[in-house]
Amino acid sequence: MNSATVRNLLVRGMLAGLVAGVLALVVAYVLGEPNVDKAISFEEAHAPAHEHEVELVSRSLQSTAGLATGVLIYGVAFGGIAALAFCFALGRVGRFSPRATALLLSGCALLAVYVVPFLKYPANPPAVGDPDTIGKRTTLYFLMMVLSVLLAIGATILGQRLAPRLGTWWATVVAVAAFAVVIGLAYEFLPVINEVPGDFPATVLWRFRLSALAIQITLWTGFGLAFGELADRVLNPRPAKAAAAGRTAVASN
Repeated sequence: MNSATVRNLLVRGMLAGLVAGVLALVVAYVLGEPNVDKAISFEEAHAPAHEHEVELVSRSLQSTAGLATGVLIYGVAFGGIAALAFCFALGRVGRFSPRATALLLSGCALLAVYVVPFLKYPANPPAVGDPDTIGKRTTLYFLMMVLSVLLAIGATILGQRLAPRLGTWWATVVAVAAFAVVIGLAYEFLPVINEVPGDFPATVLWRFRLSALAIQITLWTGFGLAFGELADRVLNPRPAKAAAAGRTAVASN
């Protein structure tokens, strides 16, 4: 793959990330923000009177322009990174079409980057979590994410090396099983963090976590579909050329 093709795919990856970000923004606003508001109301109701602070940025601005800026910038950034990963993975993980490779890459990234860390350290709304442990919680979450990504890469390499001896099916089964076993050990030995207040509404917590998961699923699925289509047009432009040749032939006749 030459540099011009990589550059074209990078631009299209960022564009696909922007499209996916718009879709995720809608989900975040419709499903996530109402639960954030409920959590903030709980926090304000249980905070001592002297601890109420003046907002530097209004809640309405946070839930609209602030949310949109954060989600869209994230979408463009991760779209560019995912496009570069696609350039490396295409043809190395199997004889898949660009569309299938993009969707497979998105699904694996969703699992490794978000779902696996989420199951150990799920997202929490405001009012959940001790401010004094935010550094520890952030470190553990990113440690879990990095470990998950590295293990996913290792499982892919393991599956490729076992495929000539075991066949693709059993090599995949062994690789997935090895990934699951090591992740299970990580779940067991990494510290457990449970800082949910005893009187925090369980429904709000559950719905917030489901909405966080829905946002990521929307983001990665939307990217996989959009980028797969754009990448296919870059890498397989033959139909367009054939149509142009057909129009030229008709005109000459």
